[in-house]
Parts: sequence; structure tokens; C-alpha cells
Amino acid sequence: TQGTILPAPNFNPVMDAQLLGGALQGISCEKDVLIEILTQRCNSQRLMIAEAYRDMYGRDLITDLKENLSHHFKEVMVGLMYPPASYDAHELWHALKGVDTEEKCLIDILASRSNMEIFQMKEAYLMQYNTDLQQDIDSETSGHFRDTLMNLAQGTRMEGYADPSTATQDAMILWEACQQKTGEHKNMLQMILCNRSHQQLWMVFQEFQNISGQDIVDAINECYDGYFQELLVAIVLCIRDKPSYFAYRLYNAIHDFGFHNKTVIRILIARSEIDLLNIRQRYKERYGKSLFHDIKHFASGHYESALLAICAGDTEDY
Repeated sequence: TQGTILPAPNFNPVMDAQLLGGALQGISCEKDVLIEILTQRCNSQRLMIAEAYRDMYGRDLITDLKENLSHHFKEVMVGLMYPPASYDAHELWHALKGVDTEEKCLIDILASRSNMEIFQMKEAYLMQYNTDLQQDIDSETSGHFRDTLMNLAQGTRMEGYADPSTATQDAMILWEACQQKTGEHKNMLQMILCNRSHQQLWMVFQEFQNISGQDIVDAINECYDGYFQELLVAIVLCIRDKPSYFAYRLYNAIHDFGFHNKTVIRILIARSEIDLLNIRQRYKERYGKSLFHDIKHFASGHYESALLAICAGDTEDY
């Protein structure tokens, strides 16, 4: 893994639970203790701490965190306590059922997860909210954007299979879809992008370039618009280089929207044990400043400390 959070050595869940209990149940909440423990333990260790905490105090750790903390700092600390699939389910639920549908959250999660991750996320969604993820996508989104999300949410992408002879054929279909833009062409476009294996799509994108003289992302941006276009581009970018996609999303969330907290929190937590080191590297290569530097510049207080602890950093980032 290329995560920033690794399993803590000499881990003692009982001692950690005791320290957290003291930090949460004192007169004033000791936030530094929460940061020190929860950002320096991997997810499976945090779940063991939660179990030890329940045994020790007869209380739920997530409930106590929610009661004692507020604003974005609370979101970070609580978010760290969910297993990955449950966290994805939690984020999707709020994106679908909040006051406004958060399309970008749906795109980030569904365009980037593997079949197994999607399967686990759907199971968690059903358990946590007693409703089916695909049904909720169907009722809360619309048009070709909805159809593409529904296809991704099936988690039926082929794995490991590549056939050079059909790559040219697929590339021709994609090229036509960018020219014709009929409903049928849009369906074909999303079917190929959602169901072909990563290896197959690498070849398809190369063939597309050969046929059209244009990069597939540029072609999609020229021909389509709205969330449908954003979703298609996200799928392509995630297939090419997932860390680069998340670096781009973090940069936009930090700079374009005056720090879009939810996006920054979600990506840092979700990628912390997978590829956050790679994301940091791509961020610095592409934008000149480190992710650590930009978070430090835009966030503050314990919220900033928590984000920086998850992000971690090299000496020159400080």
C-alpha cells in the first residue's frame, strides 16, 4: 500500500480506549489526544479501540465523538471510525439524501472503486440505511448521468481481460458517440467505459487517439456537458491514474471553491490507507506546492491538525 496511515506498532486497544475515555469525558474535551490516537492507528485498529471502549464504558465511541465535537473536526474524527465500505455508504447516502444531491461525491466514489469495493459498499448501504443503493440512485438522479451511475453501481466491470482485436471496434464506437451524440450513442459510450476491463480500456484509448487524432478526455469535454461529461471524464482519469485524479479533485476542492471541506475530508480519509502517498506526490508534481502546504494555508485549529496528521508530510512540506 501507498497509504499515509499504517498499523501502529505495539498497539494496545485497551490503553487507547482508556485515553480516549479520559479525553472525551473530562471537563473540556482533549482534542489533541483524539488526533494523536485516531489519526495514528489504521482502520482495523480503530475498530478494536471502539470495541474496547464499549466494553470499558458501556458507550459507543462514535456517539461520544459526535456529542463532544463540532463542525468539520467532528466530521474527520467520526469519519475515521467507519470501516471503508461503511464510510463510502455513509457518504453516498448523504450525497443522495441531503437537501441537494451532491453529484461530485457520487462521481468520486463510483468512478474510482473496484468491483469488490462496490459490492461491499452496497452491502454496507443496505445494512446501514435499509434501502438499496441502486434504487436511491435511480430515484435521486436522472438522464444519462443516472444510467452511467447505475451501471457503475452494478460492479460488473471485466477484470484482467484484454482483446486487441475489439479495441479498435470499441474506439470506433466511442468516436462515433462523440460525433453523433444520440441517446443510443451515449448508451454505447457509457457501456464501454463502465464494463470493459482497465487493460482493455488502455488499448481502446490508444486506438481512439490513433483514429481521431484526439485524446479521449478532450473529445468527451468537447462533445458533452454537465455531470454526465464530468462522470465520463472521471472514469477515464481513474482508469489511467487514480492518484492523479484525486490530486486534481483535491486541488479543485481547495482552490476553486474556497476550500470544499467535505471533498477534502472524504478523499483524505478514503485514500489514507490506499494511495495517499501517491496522491501527495502527484499533487506536488502537478501544482508545485505540496498538499500539506495547501491544507495548512486554508484550514485552521484542531481541524487543520487532524487533516495534516492524515496527510502526513515530508520535511520540506512544513
